[in-house]
Amino acid sequence: MNLLLLEPGELPPDGLVKLAGRRAVHVLGVLRPAAGDRLQIGVLGGRAGTGEVVALDVGTVTLRVTLTRDPPRRAPVDLLLALPRPKILRKVLQAAAAMGLGRLILIGSYRVEKSYFGSPLLAPEALAAELRLGLEQGLDTIPPEVTVRRFFKPFVEDELDAMFPGAQRLLANPAASRSRPGGRRRRERCWPSGRRAAGRVTRPGCWRSAASRRSRSAPARSASTRPSPTRWGRSSCG
Repeated sequence: MNLLLLEPGELPPDGLVKLAGRRAVHVLGVLRPAAGDRLQIGVLGGRAGTGEVVALDVGTVTLRVTLTRDPPRRAPVDLLLALPRPKILRKVLQAAAAMGLGRLILIGSYRVEKSYFGSPLLAPEALAAELRLGLEQGLDTIPPEVTVRRFFKPFVEDELDAMFPGAQRLLANPAASRSRPGGRRRRERCWPSGRRAAGRVTRPGCWRSAASRRSRSAPARSASTRPSPTRWGRSSCG
């Protein structure tokens, strides 16, 4: 926890906040500040700053909060992701929030287990809790907007263009490469220049070739960060 995150209603006009529970346990047991020390603090959905330690008691910490800076700029990337199994989804949500992504679209694909869409982790309060952990790690206060879509084809054909107008579309594909003269192969490196990028990511096999072709016809460019498949658990998509 690199940032103590407050709910908007927790900050009174005088700026004095008394923390208890998980946040107080972290401050007292991990940070171990002294009176007068300043800790990184922010308000969910709002500004960030510092909290001066006013008092340390058993199970509680009192801070005088001063908010002096705006949230970090959003990363110019939105992510369309084949819904992984819940254990991996927790990591994805936290990483997406820590990296400052604007939007995260979780979508069904050919090999995504139907049972994943019944996971309690997709409940709004559970998603918010995981995103909060990522914000605390990434010193941010603005969570990504998370959208869940059960079916791939209707989303790509009916919603994708409206949701990402004018975005550069990248399909993260470990096999994406093109030939150089002389038969050598090199990776295709794609990244947005002056505009947002909408990336679509999956481990090999989660999206069938037909889904990838439909995705690219949106259109999207295939891109890869390494020539060999990454190491994903076999059960990530089913």
